[in-house]
Amino acid sequence: MRVTRFLADMSASVHAVPEDALAVMRLSVLDWAACALAGRHEPVAQAVRHLEGENGGATDATVIGADQMLPMRAAAMVNGTTAHALDFDDTHFAHIGHPSAVIVSAALAMAQRQGDDDGNLFLRAALVGAEASIRVGLWLGRAHYETGFHQTATAGTIGAAVAGAAIFNLSTDETHSAIGLAATRAAGLKVQFGTMGKPYHAGMAAASAVEAVHAAMIGVEGAPEVLDGPFGFGATHHGAGDAEALMQDGTLFSAISHKYHACCHGTHASIEAVLALKDLVDPAQVSRVQIKVHPRWLDVCAIPQPQTRLEAKFSLSATAAMALLGRGMVDQVSFEPSVILAPEVVALRDKVAVVGDAELSDTEAHVTITAQGMDHTHHHDLAKAAPFEDRKERVFSKASALIGQDRAQMLWEASNGIGGFDLKAFTAALRH
Repeated sequence: MRVTRFLADMSASVHAVPEDALAVMRLSVLDWAACALAGRHEPVAQAVRHLEGENGGATDATVIGADQMLPMRAAAMVNGTTAHALDFDDTHFAHIGHPSAVIVSAALAMAQRQGDDDGNLFLRAALVGAEASIRVGLWLGRAHYETGFHQTATAGTIGAAVAGAAIFNLSTDETHSAIGLAATRAAGLKVQFGTMGKPYHAGMAAASAVEAVHAAMIGVEGAPEVLDGPFGFGATHHGAGDAEALMQDGTLFSAISHKYHACCHGTHASIEAVLALKDLVDPAQVSRVQIKVHPRWLDVCAIPQPQTRLEAKFSLSATAAMALLGRGMVDQVSFEPSVILAPEVVALRDKVAVVGDAELSDTEAHVTITAQGMDHTHHHDLAKAAPFEDRKERVFSKASALIGQDRAQMLWEASNGIGGFDLKAFTAALRH
């Protein structure tokens, strides 16, 4: 019950969030929109959009890239899946999860249903929900993730319910029920990595949270001890029950890492290290590439010989080869079979050795490229966050590359207007 009470208090604090963290959330909302719009033609996005479109229902909320509006649960399902379809959305390494794909998708649908035209409550609730998901992920601990649970889907469902409780101004008891019902629906297995099941997790989590909040609003009660009770989520899902990590001071979301390559974030440190060395070697003369990462990435993104687009996004060897050859990984065709299976990519990919090194953190990679008998090395750590203005410039540049500068500017202005967040203008830019 203690964990549920803490999360309910977070939800109630929605109007007291720090402004610097809100600024970072604005970056993540732009990043979310760009990733979703760019991913709307992905097969998994089209399939889920078709599925929910056939079901139909109330016209509560915007669906990315479509004129049709759907019930808030269905819109959250479609948009969550679509936002994660390219695996290009933000990541938080504290718990290894993708907060925005789930939280922003759910919060947007609920805010539209609630009638938050100015969008400021949406933005604040999204921040509180994302913060809650990170803290729940830390409370569950690494054993939860390493056992095989996908934190984006598990902690994300609970965090999105916290956001929803804030948007609908639920009572304390209703918030406890919403969190309890969300936890009993929270699910997602890492075995789905490299398949359409992974982005589906994000939609599933967003939709589950919306349903849990809606159920609590109309009187469905859930067990308040669902998280830390003897048969609660933590006890049954290999949770560490780390209350200190859950309740620590500060705002954790501000350390969010935005992706600048459209693949698993576990590959990004090595990509950045390879890019730092690229101009020092001739790829044709490379005899060996060694990538050292933390051992936990070896069962996440170390597919040695990927054959499909999704597999390549989870391949340290393939992404390193593409980076060394100067192949960009920012658009929708970057991981097509014709690219990832090109002879020169395959030849270089097969020279890459991936090694686990427990001395490195989750965010670090150490790369050594051997060419003509000489070793060239570089170390990169994603945890060293750039200044805010640099992050803003890179996120806007990424969004412009994905959806065009005009649309990126339209979305940014809608979220940064004089009167605050213009939700109507923002959602209009998502539809067309």
